[in-house]
Amino acid sequence: MTAKRDVSLTVNGVAYSASVEPRMTLVDLLRGELGLTGTHVGCEHGVCGACTILLNGQAVRSCIMLAVQADGAELMTVEGLSEDGQLHPIQQAFVGQRGLQCGFCTPGFLMSVYELLQHNPAPGDDEIKEALGGELCRCTGYQSILRSVRDAAARLRGEVPAAATEGEA
Repeated sequence: MTAKRDVSLTVNGVAYSASVEPRMTLVDLLRGELGLTGTHVGCEHGVCGACTILLNGQAVRSCIMLAVQADGAELMTVEGLSEDGQLHPIQQAFVGQRGLQCGFCTPGFLMSVYELLQHNPAPGDDEIKEALGGELCRCTGYQSILRSVRDAAARLRGEVPAAATEGEA
């Protein structure tokens, strides 16, 4: 039997400590031990992006990262986007532009968009596509996601976002 390891990390501004098996993935720590179930488990191979979180400000796949690797890190999950029950502008944009359907991939998209817009407040479509290249969605066809990111960028810059186009989803 492998001895457990103690880890300390900050998730969404809250300090946590846990004793984990060395082979436990970060997504399993977040969901199973910390109760933060907004981060989804999809492929478990780092391909689909549903488990994307921010680790020290960078998007990472939490299904292929070990919990012990996050010791001492600052994490942000999708639960960290909203404040006081109010949706973050990125979340508002995804709702308004119909950038989500079943919602399974949405947490990963939201976190990748958050990272993108932290570094580039006015990305072009090619930059958006590059930033979201590791996120897979089987429902939307991606056009509504592109609109959502453009809308989110506008909201964060203090501009009035475009209305969702009827008939497009």
